[in-house]
Amino acid sequence: MSPRLDEPRTPHAPSATPPAPSEQLSAVSTVSTAPAPDGHDGHDNLNGLTGLDGLPEIPQFDKVNAVDARALSKTLFARLATLEEGTHEHAYVRNTLVELNLALVKFAASRFRSRSEPMEDIVQVGTIGLIKAIDRFELSRGVEFPTFAMPTIIGEIKRFFRDTSWSVRVPRRLQELRIDLAKAGDELAQQLDRAPTVGELADRLGLTHDEVVEGLTASNAYTASSLDAQPTDSDGDGNGENALADRIGYEDHGLEGIEYVESLKPLIAGLPSRDRKILSLRFVANMTQSEIGEELNLSQMHVSRLLSRTLRTLRRGLTLEE
Repeated sequence: MSPRLDEPRTPHAPSATPPAPSEQLSAVSTVSTAPAPDGHDGHDNLNGLTGLDGLPEIPQFDKVNAVDARALSKTLFARLATLEEGTHEHAYVRNTLVELNLALVKFAASRFRSRSEPMEDIVQVGTIGLIKAIDRFELSRGVEFPTFAMPTIIGEIKRFFRDTSWSVRVPRRLQELRIDLAKAGDELAQQLDRAPTVGELADRLGLTHDEVVEGLTASNAYTASSLDAQPTDSDGDGNGENALADRIGYEDHGLEGIEYVESLKPLIAGLPSRDRKILSLRFVANMTQSEIGEELNLSQMHVSRLLSRTLRTLRRGLTLEE
């Protein structure tokens, strides 16, 4: 027969805790106290801890059901209130409470299993909320610990998603506005049988047109797609050729010269015909100055002087326009 969990470890110790309420004794006393796989039970290392006399036997944490965990938690919270913070005894009882109530964290985390974050990360964040709840809980208030702890655990998980799940960090005001816009949009879509306009959303939420536009724009920052992500339509062949990066336009450096070409057209039209001919042979036909000289029956030196003068004239005209 397993020992009763509410039975003091040291029967005659003056600091022994009172037994648990009668309605919980039957459930508590039936929990197995088999040793953990590593050969240690819940009281893994109590040597030298003088403030833990009278605590009930702690079984394996994964063997404790909800009723037993609630009864054990009451006993441990009562003892925690008598221990000085910072001592080994206080740390042991506090850590035991954390291990004993991890089922609350896993239950709260299961509500967010559809999110993209790993479940291990969500449980870790929820455990932080559990620790905060343990530090703030007061047994004298008469509230069950699960009732007190669940809002804190869920709030910590929601805060984690609010702070980390956005691809681009936006102010909290816009994060909350996104939620309000989503709810109002769903309600109006059901009523109107179509997507609501910005004006209808503004009237529904009592906001200005610009505030609604700002909230809708900020919603785009919630998720981001990888440039290497494969398309979801049937056009994707799975070879990466139709990835988003392959469909994004590239920078055409030729566009930079369009403005100069358009600005040069009237300036070139105002040049003498011989100067226009030299420019055409040099920059369109790619002829050398010697070849141009032979074409126009001019010396190479003369062609060079004419070309330099023409370019100075065009450059001066562009500078005056700017």
